[in-house]
Amino acid sequence: MQLLRTIFIIILVYYGLKVIGRFAFPLIFKRFMSKFEEKVRNQQQSTPPNRKVGETVIDKKPNSSQESSKDVGEYVDYEEVD
Repeated sequence: MQLLRTIFIIILVYYGLKVIGRFAFPLIFKRFMSKFEEKVRNQQQSTPPNRKVGETVIDKKPNSSQESSKDVGEYVDYEEVD
């Protein structure tokens, strides 16, 4: 009798979650999408106002103070053997 009761509870929970998911998932999805759209709009509105539309701006990379060490490793010259 306990086995039948356990199987019945599992089936009941499964179908219950299935029905609740049918209504809850679209609501959660709509909420997620509206937050995402709001973030995208905020990013689009945060463009700098001092630039003209269509203007191309090139930011230069800062000069690095680190110089690469020339003594990195041993140079091996390979020759082709006939």
